[in-house]
Amino acid sequence: MSVLCSVAAAGLAQSSSMPLHWTVDSKERLVIARAEGAVTRAEIENYITVMNGAGTLAYRKLFDGSRADTAMTPEDMLAIGVQIRARHATAATLGPLAIVVPPARAELVSRVLGILATANRPMRVFSDIEPARRWIESLPK
Repeated sequence: MSVLCSVAAAGLAQSSSMPLHWTVDSKERLVIARAEGAVTRAEIENYITVMNGAGTLAYRKLFDGSRADTAMTPEDMLAIGVQIRARHATAATLGPLAIVVPPARAELVSRVLGILATANRPMRVFSDIEPARRWIESLPK
C-alpha cells in the first residue's frame, strides 16, 4: 500500500502551496518526503509525529529538501533534532536515512545530524536527489 500525505492532510492549515509532502510505501518499506518552499518548525514536527504514528521508524527514508527554504533558527533545528533523537531512543530498529539539501543549508542540517549521529542507522547527506535515491534503494527493505 502506498499513501500520499501532506501537512494539510495531517491536520495543519492548508495554504496555496504545500511545502511538505510525503509518500509511504509499506510494500517497499520506504518513505519519500519532499520539502518545497518555506517549511516551518511546526510542519516538520507534524511530519515527525505522523511518521511515528504510522510506524515507519524502521522504513528507509529519503528526505528531499533540495527545493526547500526555511526561516527556522538554529535553535528550532536543534529542537527538532532533540525530538527525533528522543523517538529514536524508543525504537528497536531505525531505517536508513538519505537527506538531500542544497549546499547553502548543509551547515544547518549538519547540526541536526550531529544530534542524530548517535542513532544506529545508515545515514548520508547528498546535494543531488539521484545519488540519494540510488543509495537508499540499494539498502535492504
